[in-house]
Amino acid sequence: MNKVVLVTGASRGIGRETALAFARAGFDVAISARTLEEGQQHAHGLTGADGKPLPGSLAAVAGEIRALGRQAWCIPMDLLDADSVQAAAQQLLREAGRIDVLVNNAVYQGSDLNANFLALTPDTLERMYRGYVLAPVLLTQRLLPSMLEQGGGVVINITSGAGESNPPVAADKGGWGYAYGAGKAAVSRLSGVLRAELGGQGLRAYTVNPGVVTTEALRATIGEAGIRALGAGSAPPPVPAAVICWLAVHDLDGLHQKRTIHAQPFALEHGIVPAWHPPGQAG
Repeated sequence: MNKVVLVTGASRGIGRETALAFARAGFDVAISARTLEEGQQHAHGLTGADGKPLPGSLAAVAGEIRALGRQAWCIPMDLLDADSVQAAAQQLLREAGRIDVLVNNAVYQGSDLNANFLALTPDTLERMYRGYVLAPVLLTQRLLPSMLEQGGGVVINITSGAGESNPPVAADKGGWGYAYGAGKAAVSRLSGVLRAELGGQGLRAYTVNPGVVTTEALRATIGEAGIRALGAGSAPPPVPAAVICWLAVHDLDGLHQKRTIHAQPFALEHGIVPAWHPPGQAG
């Protein structure tokens, strides 16, 4: 039986590329998000400059996975709805029959997430809690017993520098707000706890910081001019995706646990994406 990975937030961006990387590595792939079909609109969803939903859907990514010769399962999941999260886990186990790798990549991206501190509302903090704390915990709790029954597995949690450092400037001047930073800080703590409690049962758990990645969501947030201004400080989505897959497939002794892995320098150090070099650096 082929190994199975679940990648959350896989309709576009890092999630999509991660799903495809695992498919190329021989995994059957379950993908989850709110957007099953192209053009669906969702509350608090990001839109492009034209006001339309960002491109990408689970159906399209599933087609790409199947074109690589792997099985794909589309699993609808709304991070802000605990019942939806529980149902997604149950659907995965029912349809795939196993789970070997879980990539907690999905995030709540509402425009209120980076509100200045005095403008924060209880509703925003509630959505942050549901999306960044409750959802990944519920999903991981539900899937871990199946991993452990098989003798082990891998959980990879995707964090951000906002969860591990202070903003350089205020949120309304290009930094990040408390809600986003607090949410990612919670994500950054999950892998260490999992490893300490369950590492002896064959579980590996990693925290990965992709760095600044030129996704559709980032373009919608800061525009093409902002992307160009980032220059050498950014990478395309396949770079962190390759690192995430590499950790699951190659770090069998778990040597790279116990710390946050910064995907871009890690990829360069280990030659994980030979064709990629940061802008401004010679190949």
